[in-house]
Amino acid sequence: MPLEWLVSLVLGGIGGAALLTWALGWSRPFRIGDEATARAEWLRHWPDDRVETVHLAPDGRAALVLTGRGRGLLRSFGADTVAHYIRDAKATDTVLSLDFGDFGSPPARLRLDAGTLALWIRALKDRP
Repeated sequence: MPLEWLVSLVLGGIGGAALLTWALGWSRPFRIGDEATARAEWLRHWPDDRVETVHLAPDGRAALVLTGRGRGLLRSFGADTVAHYIRDAKATDTVLSLDFGDFGSPPARLRLDAGTLALWIRALKDRP
């Protein structure tokens, strides 16, 4: 088979797969729309945990999860979620910076409205 044909087939296959993924909606960002979804997703990552309280971000991309083992962040990561325990938290006027103490997970910076930020800071201070 000529190289030009092979390159065309490979590029066409990759393009077709990308188009099909987009058309079927498999590329949409994951949305944490309610507390039940946040609980289920957290337990998917940490099945032996006990979720006590969930605070949702207004944009549906993150949730503060308070568990029997500590405080954690569940956030949308493309079409899936990631869940980390929080080691340290710092806040400015509208940004909450969270450190996970994990080499493979860089710190997260969440832009929250004033009411949500105050609620999350209060919840983080109440739970060591």
